[in-house]
Amino acid sequence: MDDVVGRTWQFVEVAGVPVPPGEPHRSRPALTFAGDGQVYGTGGVNRLRGTWSWEDGTLTFGPVVTTLMAGTPEHTARERVVLELLGAPLRARVDGDALVLTDPDGRVSRLLPAPPGESEV
Repeated sequence: MDDVVGRTWQFVEVAGVPVPPGEPHRSRPALTFAGDGQVYGTGGVNRLRGTWSWEDGTLTFGPVVTTLMAGTPEHTARERVVLELLGAPLRARVDGDALVLTDPDGRVSRLLPAPPGESEV
């Protein structure tokens, strides 16, 4: 996970559902993994913060807290799936440029490094 730490990763697929490519970066779910075990980002509507750990190919998130802002029904529904994802142990691997997360049900989420200037989530 060393190549994941210190970078912002934007979801391009959440639990098997692609994130439309034209989404403004503020409504695109994203995570930044800090080296001290903190994770922060956005579910696409609300900011989030929590902890993460990595062991034997499994990525686990500790308690995750979010702000409580309103969003479009579509963005809110996608955010709900992102938060559910962060609540379960995930198989994680880096595949080329992508961070690939697989939930216990086998659903795949893919994240790509955020473009320059879009790293502040």
